[in-house]
Amino acid sequence: MKYSNIREEALKNKVAHDFFGKFDCTEIIRDIDFTVKINKGMNPLAMDDDFLFWAEAKQKPTDIISMLTQLVLTVGKARTFDKILPPPFLGCFDCEKIAFVPYADIQDIFYQNDFNWNIAPSDHETREFRQVYAQIKKIINNDIPWETYLFDFEKDEKELKRFIRDNFNVPDKGFKPLAAKTRIDKNNFIIIYNKWLEAVQPTIAVKWEKAKARGIIDGDFYLADLLSSENKTLKEKLFVLLRGDFYEFDRVVDEDDIYNSKRAEFSDHQKAHTQFWAKYERPPLEDYWDYIVERRDLLVPQDVRERKGSFFTPKIWVELSQKYMADVLGEDWQEEYYVWDCAAGTGNLLAGLTNKYNIWASTLDKADVNVMKDRIRNGANLLESHVFQFDFLNDDFSKLPQGLQDIINDETKRKKLVIYINPPYAEATSTATRIGTKENKSSVATGNKIHQIYAGKLGKAKNELYALFLSRIYFEISDCIICEFSTQKALLAPNFKDFRKFFWATYIKGFIVPANTFDNVKGVFPIGFKIWDTKGKSHFTNATVDVYDSNGTYLDKKNYNDGPDCAYINDWIKKHRDKSNLVSAKLCYVGNDFQNNNKVQICSSDREIIAHDVVFNITLNNLIVASIYFAVRKVIPANWLNDRDQFLYPNDGWNTDEEFQNDCFAYTLFNNNIQSKYGINHWIPFTEYQVGARDKFDSNFMTDFIAGKAKTSHIVAESPSLFGNITKQTNEDNAKQHEFSETARNVFVAGRKLWQYYHAQPKCNVNASLYDIREHFQGRNDKGKMNNKSADETYNDLIGNLRTTLKPLAKKIEPKVYAYGFLKG
Repeated sequence: MKYSNIREEALKNKVAHDFFGKFDCTEIIRDIDFTVKINKGMNPLAMDDDFLFWAEAKQKPTDIISMLTQLVLTVGKARTFDKILPPPFLGCFDCEKIAFVPYADIQDIFYQNDFNWNIAPSDHETREFRQVYAQIKKIINNDIPWETYLFDFEKDEKELKRFIRDNFNVPDKGFKPLAAKTRIDKNNFIIIYNKWLEAVQPTIAVKWEKAKARGIIDGDFYLADLLSSENKTLKEKLFVLLRGDFYEFDRVVDEDDIYNSKRAEFSDHQKAHTQFWAKYERPPLEDYWDYIVERRDLLVPQDVRERKGSFFTPKIWVELSQKYMADVLGEDWQEEYYVWDCAAGTGNLLAGLTNKYNIWASTLDKADVNVMKDRIRNGANLLESHVFQFDFLNDDFSKLPQGLQDIINDETKRKKLVIYINPPYAEATSTATRIGTKENKSSVATGNKIHQIYAGKLGKAKNELYALFLSRIYFEISDCIICEFSTQKALLAPNFKDFRKFFWATYIKGFIVPANTFDNVKGVFPIGFKIWDTKGKSHFTNATVDVYDSNGTYLDKKNYNDGPDCAYINDWIKKHRDKSNLVSAKLCYVGNDFQNNNKVQICSSDREIIAHDVVFNITLNNLIVASIYFAVRKVIPANWLNDRDQFLYPNDGWNTDEEFQNDCFAYTLFNNNIQSKYGINHWIPFTEYQVGARDKFDSNFMTDFIAGKAKTSHIVAESPSLFGNITKQTNEDNAKQHEFSETARNVFVAGRKLWQYYHAQPKCNVNASLYDIREHFQGRNDKGKMNNKSADETYNDLIGNLRTTLKPLAKKIEPKVYAYGFLKG
């Protein structure tokens, strides 16, 4: 064998050097073992992700189909082809052979229905592995001239090099692989649009600002290209059509043009356009056409989408929401009620409704109105006269169609009006703006008439677009039914406290689903569908919602609770501030909910804190309270379901539960971000003797505290250590020795072994913190981020054991988080 007795990494390097030397084989994509892509020095027109080959690699001789199966499962699990254009070839190699398979021949496997992609690709015993194995075997046996694509490294070296030369060549006019062009479908058309923006859009000779002002965006040119054959658009009812070597508009774009031209040419004689579309198969299957046109909103630039804040409602949740509406309003509700979607976008929320004479749809953008009317001409169950442009946050109701005005102005009919919406979720602030990495998007919610009218009532919720929608509906369309998709902030977030004071609508029924099932939503939090009756004037105190997973499977029920006098955990911690001159650490406490837990941290100084909302000085007098706060926020992992849950002001039960206090203290001791380089490390949980230190620590604060030797609440500022000068004992409780539960003691045992191993290292930092120890062994990558593991296996075992002992301690603390009212179950 050509590459016997070498490790897998060395094998990959050898194959890259011996056969793909002129290409770039350095890129790592998720869990794909080996990649080959065009080197920009070979072709300046090559894009950053012009990949030619993705492969699975094995050190020892392995069945070809097994390797290909593992690669397909790896790519399918990560949906890599949705994010990066797939290469012409997939393949695999081991120490003796290499195989190539045209991507186009097996790509249908990625789009099969009812397939679980979440299994481990390396597990050959799963049903999914066997299924894909059989599919690939059938394709290879029936469709592929296998002798063309399988090579022995030693026996077929010349043939292999010839194959790579013939099929991985990069002509001046662009790359033309042996494999078929990449197909375009509803999963990858946005990825390809982004590439089209770079390659083709700059070569279209049109005045873009004037085009956008007339309702035509660059995405309309892309649709004209995409839905075409031989450079002629096949779908006529689009805003832009490709007519061979020019585009034709359905309107005059530049009114200053004396010829009133409705066409645009290419500035480069269509060269970039030809090169780009040589890579892709168009048009897509006709089954995708309507979906792609309907999703024109995804071809709007990101900054515009953020400003509009709108999100496309997936069909699965549209259907479920309408089932809930039927449950509440009655089986024949569509005959009895009127429906207005006042944030309709392209109208997908209304799909499935049957009584078009009782449905109205309005949207901010004229272009979306045109899309809805185009859909009507293609069979959508709406009336053109009931679809109209309307700015809900600015326009007067006098601009509404007369039929809808009559309903709103009639008290009896208004009670039968259903406002059915998925309103914009955009807000003026976000996590990024709070921590200083982005500018505040103040114009998102403030530059409109409704904000001016209701800002005084809304408090901090005035920054949220959907709060403005709900406020106008509540005050100006009283007694209607509201059926709305939104985040759960309105139910329990502190920023919505003022909103809940006036929004006295009766909650009837609803459900929540993962937010990332909605297009353009990246966060891990719940989006809820809620039905409100604004006739019922009751202050919101609680709501029970049904919980569904991303596949629409019912999971459980969840309760949300709030009240006019609800207080939060940050209200509680603020009461324990201490003005002692010397502090042992800084606690950053941000927000009251799970989504902010990653910014809750204990550090040595302000310089390390990532979010400066509130900084709490940890002293002798509040160390236990700070530890409780920290542990309560950290022991329960955040997930999409609890992301918006609020931590609350606790009852007094925690105050007499010393075991709970010490469990939280132990958990915090081994979870902080203290770094000795920012000042004296007061958080070493062991004595010099216990860890075999080579010198005395600068501070024995923590072990003195644990032993009950700390007796003061007033410390001289000039003291070199926290207890260098004891002036007066004022807090006898601090004098008690802290007794730890068996679960907590297990953590100390595991931690001590880690400290002992570190202090046995040459040139160790005698005052090292846990963070310092981790940094010492794990090191940092090129981007400055600490590595996940160390090359030192003994350290990996010790830190792994420490983390293992922390898990049962967290589980032990968790029930008391609920028992003492920090969270409501």
